[in-house]
Amino acid sequence: MSASPSVSGKASESYDVVVVGAGFAGMYMLLKLREQGFSARVYEQGDGVGGTWYWNRYPGARCDVESMQYSYSFSEELQQEWDWSERYAPQPEILKYANHVADRFGLRPDIQFNTVVERAEFDERTNLWSVALSDGKTVTAKFVVLATGCLSNARMPEIKGLDRFEGKVYHTGHWPHESVDFTGQRVGVIGTGSSGIQSVPVIAEQASHLTVFQRTANFSIPARNAMLTEEERQAFRAKYPEVRQFARTESRNGIYTEMPDRGALDDGDNERRSKYEARWTRGGLTFMSVYNNLALDQAANDTAADFVREKIAEIVKDPEKAKLLQPNNHPIGSKRICIDTEYFSTFNRPNVTLVDIKSNPIEEITANAVRTGDKDYEVDALVLATGFDAMTGSVAKIDIRGRNGQTLNQKWAEGPRTYLGLMSAGFPNLFVITGPGSPSVLSNMIVSIEQHVDWITDCVTYMRDSGFEAMEAKKDAEDNWVAHVNEVAYTTLYPQANSWYMGANVPGKPRIFMPYIGGVGPYRQICDDVAAKGYEGFAMTGAEPVQKRAASS
Repeated sequence: MSASPSVSGKASESYDVVVVGAGFAGMYMLLKLREQGFSARVYEQGDGVGGTWYWNRYPGARCDVESMQYSYSFSEELQQEWDWSERYAPQPEILKYANHVADRFGLRPDIQFNTVVERAEFDERTNLWSVALSDGKTVTAKFVVLATGCLSNARMPEIKGLDRFEGKVYHTGHWPHESVDFTGQRVGVIGTGSSGIQSVPVIAEQASHLTVFQRTANFSIPARNAMLTEEERQAFRAKYPEVRQFARTESRNGIYTEMPDRGALDDGDNERRSKYEARWTRGGLTFMSVYNNLALDQAANDTAADFVREKIAEIVKDPEKAKLLQPNNHPIGSKRICIDTEYFSTFNRPNVTLVDIKSNPIEEITANAVRTGDKDYEVDALVLATGFDAMTGSVAKIDIRGRNGQTLNQKWAEGPRTYLGLMSAGFPNLFVITGPGSPSVLSNMIVSIEQHVDWITDCVTYMRDSGFEAMEAKKDAEDNWVAHVNEVAYTTLYPQANSWYMGANVPGKPRIFMPYIGGVGPYRQICDDVAAKGYEGFAMTGAEPVQKRAASS
């Protein structure tokens, strides 16, 4: 670290790299930068590490990727020493793991907590970023890395009267750090995405009455969560080399599982049902990988969707409730499929009411009730499971200014534009980890995080060693990549859903398919090829030829 003059003339701290966010991406980024001798500072708005798992503390919060796979692979010692207790780790355990990593690798001294990055402005004369912080400081850095996360900007719904509600209001994405007990209370949950589906069964066990307000039914597969035995952990650890290699290079979503060799219609009805039954019994996200064309062919997809709808009808005893809970407006898997523990059976409880707010929208919140078209539902507490401004929301909160004073929000007004999901033209030396245009939320996030961090580290090391001052995506490369991302997306069924992949959950947000659906393995190969060709599609400037510098020294 050194001191350099700031815009105001006062001395400011200067780093090689400023990293925004101390979740799994930010921590690994810091570790890799340190290894290469860069000075780096991480700024985190929370008072602890963990990112998504720091903020999302709602009842029942779990990862939907199995614990032994949702973990770092960069340290053999780490993956051998950490004992995951369950097949799907609960939020407190994932947060404990994040803290263990921060302590084991001594990361905290280079992380400043309780600090919001408010503004970042690129100076074209110096090729430096000026970064303004919520504590009043401004620091400078050659590089800025946004490790802000894809699901960390909680979306508050715009419902008339919400501010007049006299009971407690909780958002699943900003849950209190102290325990919340709903015993004896009438609770309303608004939203039935992943956080709603995970929290409803837990809240129903506590509340005197639970009313679930559902606009859109979602597909969900049972998690079949269970405690892990020491034998299971050791068996999985023994095959970590195979698991990690498969996740990085062969899988589409960064998850180790059997690869299907046939489509859904290649099997007869009995064989197909038997395979679906086996995956339903096993549980988890791999239900969608039983056949290779469920995301591509509507007729194939219908077989899986019909199977799940039949299961819901079997589980939910009230036919009217069952019908409301059966998704019928999007292909299965075109929204991130949920995994649950006793979600559908919760609606058999006498203390649980399901309200369809598609046919009877919420009109307003009164002092003690949720009012729909024909009824007031009295509640003592409200839980807003209304999701996130995904993929771009956390970036949009920062006033980021690139060349000619253009803001990133201006550039992304019609939808995010990146090259490889890593950089955006006009914003030199600004990297995004798992940004729009990369596999990101369609993958096991830690697999994608590690790939991006490794690529960015190699890139900035190459720039330093070669004497380059600035790097940015070329506009034609960016245009071609955005076109490719959309072209690949529209060969699938995904764009048929009004999902947060498309920004459809945020009023006024442009509808554009944000993640790259071409697969984790193919995407990694594309990124590696770009680097091998001297960072093809990126412009690097400000370097004297290495030979000339050597001759003059």
